[in-house]
Amino acid sequence: MVIIKKSGIAALATAILSLGAFTYAKAQTDTTITQTVIPTVAPAPLEVKHTDAAKKKAWYEILSIRGYAQIRYNRLLETNPDLKCDQCDKSIGENGGLFIRRARLIFSGNVHDRVFIYIQPDLASSPSSSTLNFLQLRDAYFDVSLDAAKEYRVRIGQSKIPYGFENLQSSSNRIPLDRNDAINSAIANERDLGVFFYYAPAKIRSRFEELTSLGLKGSGDYGVLGLGIYNGQTANKPEANDNLHAVARVSYPFKLMNGQFIEPGIQAYTGKYTVTPDQVSSGVSLGDETNISEGFTDQRIAATLVVYPQPFGIQAEYNVGRGPEYDPESNSIMVKPLHGGYVQAMYRKEVGNQVVMPFVRVQHYEGGKKHERDAASHTVYETEIGAEWLLFKNLELTALYSIGDRTVRNASNPLNRQHGNRLRLQAQFNF
Repeated sequence: MVIIKKSGIAALATAILSLGAFTYAKAQTDTTITQTVIPTVAPAPLEVKHTDAAKKKAWYEILSIRGYAQIRYNRLLETNPDLKCDQCDKSIGENGGLFIRRARLIFSGNVHDRVFIYIQPDLASSPSSSTLNFLQLRDAYFDVSLDAAKEYRVRIGQSKIPYGFENLQSSSNRIPLDRNDAINSAIANERDLGVFFYYAPAKIRSRFEELTSLGLKGSGDYGVLGLGIYNGQTANKPEANDNLHAVARVSYPFKLMNGQFIEPGIQAYTGKYTVTPDQVSSGVSLGDETNISEGFTDQRIAATLVVYPQPFGIQAEYNVGRGPEYDPESNSIMVKPLHGGYVQAMYRKEVGNQVVMPFVRVQHYEGGKKHERDAASHTVYETEIGAEWLLFKNLELTALYSIGDRTVRNASNPLNRQHGNRLRLQAQFNF
């Protein structure tokens, strides 16, 4: 008599299953089919051990790395080498040559279900027209989601200030080579250190992503509602007074029945801006004691309307406000009114796997630029006609003809008016 212990039942069952499966397979190859009954006894389940090592992902599964670089030449068909724009591109005008406008790497990813990080350095920052290709921090922020759907987020760190649609557009995504003077003069480099709250329903967050992924030149996801406080001295500069700026923005991308996207928006900010001693020429007055101790009043409000190019599109923004501006009559910096904006028309045409987007942009600005020396006063009229050509996802070419009339007033030159034309070229590499 053979005695089978209880502990061997599982092994016996496994052997029977193996034998039955072999017999069945052999029967399929014979000319005479033999029916084999497979026992219904299941093998013992394997014990699965869950360890922290099995759950933990490698860093390259969490963080993504991407980037882009832009190389420009601005001197073709130039009629006036003295027509420059320090805010726009430091290689414009006399002695300008081939120029690396941007060379950026972006590190981003969800390091936790509720924490997203975004860090972007630029390897080609240009502090001045004679100093090029410095490493500089552009973005370093951290999004904390307050709910599982990530509809409510708090952003902490250095990031773009939610003021102006074109300011929020990535430079890799914008059609014209430079941002417009009127809106961009509000926040140099579009960024500052602060804390922001963003809200957008999951459906609208997907819509923001869709606008970018379809190549429609969206701004990215900065919420339907954005609120925040920030230093106010602009990116990579320490705070210079005891006041914080406050900003608010509302923007909603509508999708019409025919599939057309339209996004209106309104935004505003207020605060005190300190014109620091390194920004002031000798002999220039800062007005009264309040401006020196507390800073200059810095307030703006702007309206936005974007009709996305499907295939024809329009983009327009206009802002009004007041801020520090050089006054040549008194040789001082005063709080003065400002206003200006732009209108841009574009057309998106797919040619095989390539995309061509011709465009026209007209802009005007009247006011100060607080981040320039002596908070220089500017009067700007400019028309740009050009086209962007996306050959494939890694290479994009842009050419535009610029017709400009710019007047700059500061202590070194109380009336510097220049006008002229030029053809500008850019090659952008996405990787």
